[in-house]
Amino acid sequence: LAVAKIDGNKAVVVEVNSETDFVAKNEEFKELVDAIADTVLSNDASNVEEALKLEHDGKTIEDLIVEKTSKIGEKLSFRRFEVVSKEDSQVFGTYSHMGGKIVALTVLENDAELAKDIAMQAAAMRPLYLTREDVPADVLEKEKTILHEQAENEGLDPNKIDMIVNGRINKYYEEVCLVDQGFIKENKMKVNKYVESKNSKIISFVRYEVGEGMEKREENFAEEVAKQMNN
Repeated sequence: LAVAKIDGNKAVVVEVNSETDFVAKNEEFKELVDAIADTVLSNDASNVEEALKLEHDGKTIEDLIVEKTSKIGEKLSFRRFEVVSKEDSQVFGTYSHMGGKIVALTVLENDAELAKDIAMQAAAMRPLYLTREDVPADVLEKEKTILHEQAENEGLDPNKIDMIVNGRINKYYEEVCLVDQGFIKENKMKVNKYVESKNSKIISFVRYEVGEGMEKREENFAEEVAKQMNN
């Protein structure tokens, strides 16, 4: 379950995992996630290890998780969090999808309604970066190499391949960069143009999808368990 919480000029997004969707809908589990988010928001912690030592109603977050794990009967884990700050003139927007399976938090200049719309955009369209400049050089090079190989395999004119790759890189930006995506509420407009038309600006966004990037680790965990059982 992922949640976003806001307190003044500070906000937090947290992800806490259970083993089944059934538990993710459990009220006690939701209360635990809320308690973790509130505690992280009202304290200073730079990583999960530090956050686990924070206290909520006289108990550490770590103790609360152990307590709920034994009560609910499933392994619960506090996976990650991100704290975001804003200026007085800026606004937060949040959007939660599928009961907290996807949560997005945005910071924009001066338009709360738009901030929520952009959070909805981030939740739905899975941007990885805010702008083209935010795409790491190594990621961009890897993408260009893949597109180059694809163009060669398609038997395209070798003299035109660079131009074709540049065109496809622009398509890649439109998929992975929030400001370059088509705006879901006004599809003929790019997000950045729509935001500009509202005299606003996107400062940052955070998007959490529960369990993303964990598949490989789960496979390894399953292998470890199998090995232990065979020993």
